[in-house]
Amino acid sequence: MKHNSSYSGMHQFADNSRVWIFQADRELSPDEIKWVFPKLHGFVDQWKAHGHALAAHTEIRYNRFFVVMVDERNASASGCSIDSLHRFMQELEKALNLKLFDRFNIAYKENGKVVSVNRETFEELLEAGRVNRSTIVFNNMVSTKKALEESWEIPFEQSWHAQVFTVRE
Repeated sequence: MKHNSSYSGMHQFADNSRVWIFQADRELSPDEIKWVFPKLHGFVDQWKAHGHALAAHTEIRYNRFFVVMVDERNASASGCSIDSLHRFMQELEKALNLKLFDRFNIAYKENGKVVSVNRETFEELLEAGRVNRSTIVFNNMVSTKKALEESWEIPFEQSWHAQVFTVRE
């Protein structure tokens, strides 16, 4: 289930709009989502780079992935504005008792549900054959709207995961 803010407005953003994805190590509860949305909206509504308002969009996908997007046609995200995004996400991480910056918290789909596990468990799932070449994984390293739409949810064999992990034949 997708929860988002102004999701319908995302189509107005350029394909090369910058994207950041922060994956939680667990699914957020409905109460947590209700609490966090005004904070996400507040952040993107006031987000600036060198005094210029950024055309920003935010959403939560699958009750687990925080997606932040900036259409840079009018103003580009700067180092300072990106730092402020990371500080804000670290505050949310602490307030919600989540891990949002663990790059080896790996998410995949199992029976239509999004699951995330640590690297060691993911390797065990590969060895056991529970994760295979066609398992849908999430490529949180996508950096543009177009990549988010086309290569965020992809089969293991097409992802960076296949370069790092060995799948059982």
